[in-house]
Amino acid sequence: MPASLTTTFTHRLLQGVAASLLVLALAGCSTTKDRMTTGSVPKLTKPVEEMDATELRSATDRLGQAYEKNPRDPVTGVNYANLLRMNGRDAQALAVMQQVAISNPADRNVLAAYGKAQAAAGQFQQALDTIGRAQTPDRPDWKLISAEGAILDQMGRASDARQRYRDALDIQPNEPSILSNLGMSYVLTGDLRTAETYLRSAAGQPTADSRVRQNLALVVGLQGRFPEAEQIARRELSPQQADANVAYLRGMLSQQNSWQKLAAKDKTPGAADGSNTN
Repeated sequence: MPASLTTTFTHRLLQGVAASLLVLALAGCSTTKDRMTTGSVPKLTKPVEEMDATELRSATDRLGQAYEKNPRDPVTGVNYANLLRMNGRDAQALAVMQQVAISNPADRNVLAAYGKAQAAAGQFQQALDTIGRAQTPDRPDWKLISAEGAILDQMGRASDARQRYRDALDIQPNEPSILSNLGMSYVLTGDLRTAETYLRSAAGQPTADSRVRQNLALVVGLQGRFPEAEQIARRELSPQQADANVAYLRGMLSQQNSWQKLAAKDKTPGAADGSNTN
């Protein structure tokens, strides 16, 4: 770890990073995006990742009303659960997916979403089992493989997780969400230099989204390079979104006044270059 991080702070901060890692990996596992506007499912005006808090609540309310009318519909149920998780309502999302899975026990999309809901609720082994049932060996889904990696990282099985990410990259080379997850896996074990290498590669891909860049900003900030981290966090976003992301970044780094501590210690020998210590 960089010399500017104390052991206690690192442990607490990386717990938050772990949650961020899982959100990114499982958000990229959605299998109903192209079905979001079909049938009677309410249309969304923009991707959920680009919505602010008010827009998320409004979309969640509309999907919730559709779910109440037909709780067995797999598309409505999956999309409603996705929005619930985006609003931090993990327990409710899991309850929704339990009901949808009962009505659609062989639907691959439903099983994948059910596994995501289980993982978000901390039921990691159950999530692995469910996502495994959603997978088809003859035509494996790289998104599900990457999601398995994220869950394994949450379980502390870094070596197994990284192998799953590499398996996913064999199917989908240079996919930014996989590269980002692989980079965040190294954050969880304290290797920030390797993490930054993967995250820079991820952010440099043409299809990289803002979530990938926010993870890169976080890793740069963890190494004490705060102006650079803020610059990355503000890139290609509206002023409102940028302010929100910078506030989140600072919040992640502010435990125990860590922002100020790291900024001060970054001036000490060995800290600015992100040198590792054991």
